[in-house]
Amino acid sequence: MTPDTAPHPRLSYGFAKANGVILMPAAGSGELCCHFLPTASVEVLIEAQRRVGRPIGFAPITPADHEAALGRVYRDSASEAAEAAAGDDLNALADTAAAVDDLLDQNDDAPVVRLINALLLEAVKEGASDVHIETEERRLIVRFRIDGVLREVIEPKRALAGLLVSRIKIMGKLDIAEKRQPQDGRVSLRVGGYDLDVRVSTIPSQFGERVVLRLLDRSQTQRGIEELGMSDRDRDAFLRILARPDGLLLVTGPTGSGKTTSLYAALGRLNDRSRNIMTVEDPIEYSMDGVGQMQVNAKTGLTFARGLRAILRQDPDVIMVGEIRDRETAQTAVESAMTGHLVLSTLHTNTAIGAVSRLVEMGVERFLLAPMLRGLVAQRLVRRVCPDCARPHTVTASESALLSGEIATGETVRRGAGCDACHDQGFRGRLPLYEVVEADREFERLVHEGASESVLQDHARRIGPGILADGVAKLRNGQTTVEEVARAVRGDAIAPEPV
Repeated sequence: MTPDTAPHPRLSYGFAKANGVILMPAAGSGELCCHFLPTASVEVLIEAQRRVGRPIGFAPITPADHEAALGRVYRDSASEAAEAAAGDDLNALADTAAAVDDLLDQNDDAPVVRLINALLLEAVKEGASDVHIETEERRLIVRFRIDGVLREVIEPKRALAGLLVSRIKIMGKLDIAEKRQPQDGRVSLRVGGYDLDVRVSTIPSQFGERVVLRLLDRSQTQRGIEELGMSDRDRDAFLRILARPDGLLLVTGPTGSGKTTSLYAALGRLNDRSRNIMTVEDPIEYSMDGVGQMQVNAKTGLTFARGLRAILRQDPDVIMVGEIRDRETAQTAVESAMTGHLVLSTLHTNTAIGAVSRLVEMGVERFLLAPMLRGLVAQRLVRRVCPDCARPHTVTASESALLSGEIATGETVRRGAGCDACHDQGFRGRLPLYEVVEADREFERLVHEGASESVLQDHARRIGPGILADGVAKLRNGQTTVEEVARAVRGDAIAPEPV
């Protein structure tokens, strides 16, 4: 932790932000200094020095610099805050708290509030996609999913479980009295300078409720197509598909593989204010200016299919359906493409070509699907080799066999040795592998005639490289490992080493 990012324990974030002060080293001398806004009172400055316990310097700061300094100084303080909160006495904790724009603004010193704040900050700092709060018979465990792998980060007191779950339910606007049924909620908040959407899921278990928080950093999905990580060939094919005035584009892959990110990038490219773009989603993961977004609501009967039919009466040019889950939605999506609309959606299939079989299984007629299918995109996420501890590695014969010889024995790639930056995992962050299949006349004919998946796959390989080729290219670039590519492409259950 650098001096300008090390938080001083005597000033809380709430005090610093509310009173327009911040403690950090002075420029040049490095001595601790209280930087203050013009609006800060003399009493606040005296209190700041009292909390430090020794004479300190004072210097003015602009509002913009103060806001930026708050983000730098307090962003790295989650571990210390969590440790302090875990040891506090919770007996007098209130079970409600006022709602504020930024959770860190809470002046309430209740340990459970501070712990949740700290956990969210730490999760964002570590790049976690999910926070798991698991109640066991004798333990309460908090784990983060980082780069697809769960890692235990803290074990608070077991007595904290009920209070922690109740506080999270309040955040997600859930019923804190209902402990026998699963509940789902959502909250938008700002933590340490990050704008987050948090999906809250609770379920009852044998020893108490379990909670999973899915963290959606709004800035991470607002990417351009050039930032997705596609090869030049795949990106050009993707752009040609999007340039078509009508038809169906399907993105396939497992949950959490980045399908929504790819679709939002596509919508961002199409959103030039000359088109009417409408979506039906479950849930709306990110808000987009200039796009009409509709949230599925099972309680009111608003399904994907019903929402899609309603959108067709809104004179749309481009339609995005969050997911095709059933026959009615599948048929309506194809019919929408047939009536002059460009329809984008996702499917859960193992391969890009598998989307064709899945739609046929749902009842879509091949003679309708074939002329409307413009393209298929498959994607997977693999862990990225940690740049701080990456070392040259020579591919072994067994590793070459994992990829069917696509990379030769003796080739030099890179592998992480493990370091503090990656928590000794050898990986930090993830990157996507892509396959983009641009449907041509021959592909249309094969789909229409009922060709098997293997025949369609063979044709796809003739017109472009597949996801394995993309993985091997990124392997040779030193971005990932043989095992990661094999796991993503071949589906082999190669478990990560234990933490």
